[in-house]
Amino acid sequence: MTEKTILLIQEYGVIDVKLGKLMEEKGIRRGALSRLTGVRFEVIDKWAKGKVERMDLDVLARLCYVLDCKVTDILEYRER
Repeated sequence: MTEKTILLIQEYGVIDVKLGKLMEEKGIRRGALSRLTGVRFEVIDKWAKGKVERMDLDVLARLCYVLDCKVTDILEYRER
């Protein structure tokens, strides 16, 4: 196995947040998802826009529970 080091984002890829698309497919709005999950609207809005700065696993678990989905339905690793 070759050793990998992190030098530039272009080398290690990104995590795409696909919540907005999933919400559209399931026909649920941000306000409704906020109420159902007990997560502040502003937080749901950031997730829906793919602007998550720090991953909160509790929020992710709530989203998966309410939307009846898997983590991979919300997050995707993409190499560059």
